[in-house]
Amino acid sequence: QVQLVESGGGSVQSGGSLRLSCAASGRDFVSSTMDWYRQAPGKQRELVARIRISGNTWYAESVKDRFTISRDNAKNTVYLQMNSLKPEDTAVYYCNFFLNSQNWGQGTQVTVSS
Repeated sequence: QVQLVESGGGSVQSGGSLRLSCAASGRDFVSSTMDWYRQAPGKQRELVARIRISGNTWYAESVKDRFTISRDNAKNTVYLQMNSLKPEDTAVYYCNFFLNSQNWGQGTQVTVSS
């Protein structure tokens, strides 16, 4: 069974940084593309970053050049380094295996104040 445990969120001022972590299990992590999503109040969940097994990455335009996704296959963990945070980055952040929509973790809250 897929299990996803996100951590590292918090409250920061605009311009600050946070590093999110996600411990993933239940699938072959090393062979999986991993995603980070976020959901702001009143909005749909959106994909913000993806890392493939090759290490290639993709970012939503809104976070490009500010966020960095990485992975540690030895720890079955995916990270999201978030720099130059803006109030519009405020959301609950979730990770997931690519194309898995049935199981989600509890997410981690990120709040950015101006």
